[in-house]
Amino acid sequence: MATDTLKSTTGAGGATSGLRRLLLDNGALTALIVLVIALSALSGDFLTTDNLLNVGVQAAVTAVLAFGVTFVIVSAGIDLSVGSVAALSATVLAWSATQHGVPVVIAVILAVATGIAAGLVNGFLIAYGKLPPFIATLAMLSVARGLALVVSDGSPIPFPDSVSHLGDTLGGWLPVPVLVMVVMGLIAAFVLGRTYIGRSMYAIGGNEEAARLSGLRVKKQKLAIYALSGVFAAVAGIVLASRLSSAQPQAADGYELDAIAAVVIGGASLAGGTGKASGTLIGALILAVLRNGLNLLNVSAFWQQVVIGVVIALAVLLDTLRRKAGATPVAAGTGGNRGKQAGTYALAAVVTVAIVGATSFLHDDSSSSKPKVGLSLSTLNNPFFVQIRAGAQAEAKKLGVDLTVTDAQNDASQQANQLQNFTSSSLGAIIVNPVDSDAASNSVKAADKAKIPVIAVDRGVNKASVDALVASDNIAGGELAAKTIAEKLGGSGKIVILQGQAGTSAARERAQGFSDGLKAYPGIQVVAQQPADFDRTKGLDVMSNLLQAHPDVQGVIAANDEMALGAIKALGSKAGTSVSVVGFDGTPDGLTAVKGGSLYASVAQQPTQLGRIAVENALKAIEGKKVQQTIKVPVKVVTKENVAGFTG
Repeated sequence: MATDTLKSTTGAGGATSGLRRLLLDNGALTALIVLVIALSALSGDFLTTDNLLNVGVQAAVTAVLAFGVTFVIVSAGIDLSVGSVAALSATVLAWSATQHGVPVVIAVILAVATGIAAGLVNGFLIAYGKLPPFIATLAMLSVARGLALVVSDGSPIPFPDSVSHLGDTLGGWLPVPVLVMVVMGLIAAFVLGRTYIGRSMYAIGGNEEAARLSGLRVKKQKLAIYALSGVFAAVAGIVLASRLSSAQPQAADGYELDAIAAVVIGGASLAGGTGKASGTLIGALILAVLRNGLNLLNVSAFWQQVVIGVVIALAVLLDTLRRKAGATPVAAGTGGNRGKQAGTYALAAVVTVAIVGATSFLHDDSSSSKPKVGLSLSTLNNPFFVQIRAGAQAEAKKLGVDLTVTDAQNDASQQANQLQNFTSSSLGAIIVNPVDSDAASNSVKAADKAKIPVIAVDRGVNKASVDALVASDNIAGGELAAKTIAEKLGGSGKIVILQGQAGTSAARERAQGFSDGLKAYPGIQVVAQQPADFDRTKGLDVMSNLLQAHPDVQGVIAANDEMALGAIKALGSKAGTSVSVVGFDGTPDGLTAVKGGSLYASVAQQPTQLGRIAVENALKAIEGKKVQQTIKVPVKVVTKENVAGFTG
């Protein structure tokens, strides 16, 4: 059931009436059926056992988060903090168990307690502090994320092996995250439909003042509601970290929006008073099916966001039209229509199976003559990785390779999903540019188990075997950047360092290189180090702030060209004159700035060559040819003197 149990204003009987009820009274369920049928027709890889299990795994974290958010939305609230609370809870578990020797059982309790504490703070601010839920939970979003970074020192923490089994499978085929999702869904359904606090949620969401006048202790109920949301967020964080074998302080970033979308798609009203756990589950499945299917169809990563937004809007619009058609909600907890609900589900299953079965005749069993390769990039919002893609696509076209490119958007969990999709598809090889070297390990192990060659590009994969690593050395590049700025300043002077996104392996390795390289120059004083997240705008803002405290700075090292270009904008006329700036990556905009003199140098990794060589070696692995274990693409310091001959 995708929305509240409903009584249609018309009473036609038979199969036609049942189908009409399915289409009009169950907007999200109808949307899910249409999506499954469409993707089954468009992709022969979609309707396989492995891929359907992938969809379940990929929906699990969002669904568990969304079950908790359902409690809040039913009571006419909102919780924007669940993604950050999930990351903080997982970080607390890993930090206490691995770094402080706390027994794993106690560490799990601490993680859940962290979620409860965050929820209680939210509830207290809303119920007793009279803060709007949006503001209170927005504040907690920032606080929890910041605490996760503080506890972890910005680096992923390995997850205890005994808890990491939550990311494994039972019997070699049934994913544990799916079981956790089902159990948490049943708990959510029980709370909503069978408990006093569940009835209180509907009463508060329907009319808070009436609920208070009827004797309901609204403030205490809100504390409990937000605490429940925190519990579900903690469980989701533990499941996510188990999949990635590490607690990532930046994990689940933006997942609160997916959770809210799943609840609303599932038929809940943001005005409160309506919502079902079953509808939330269907909403989460719609999002997972969409992302999975679009990956399989090789839809551009940029267009995927557009398509997902449009489908979300259409699903909610269908539900709105259904409400306007005259259907009226039945009170929560009413059991008279359960038999009809079961009939609706049965009819939906029969219709779906019949149509999907018919679509199987649309697929040609003959495989394409072109070898297929999947490329998962950590992000396409950075020119460096866009250049890797360009080099890979050019080489794929030259060699006759069918290349599928995905964008993980700097989300290790999303990349794990993409790699799972590649593994369950008919690909000959996988190329991965890890968001995080530790987090990619489980996905690479699964590909190895399926006997699919894996080529790592730019960054290695820890605790897993890859057929080849095509990379330049980030640490060596960082040392080279430090040497370049130190020699430019004559061995003495004040500099600032703009670091990359906390928690990413590239940021850690380059920062280590900067630190190691500067040890040889005791006259260089680092007056400030701040992260600017590999982003030009943040580089501008952070550098502007640092200049207020350190107006006499003489040099800047940035962990990529984008941040360096932002720093140049903040420095204005000082850039290239009284202040020397060194970037990293050798992007087109960076090289243009080198030519103009505002950027003194960029440590170039030749990203186009990285992409080209990765595809070349992926094809060799498919053909059974021997590939080198490590293929180093040399870094190069590009200055005004040699920029004219550099192509990247």
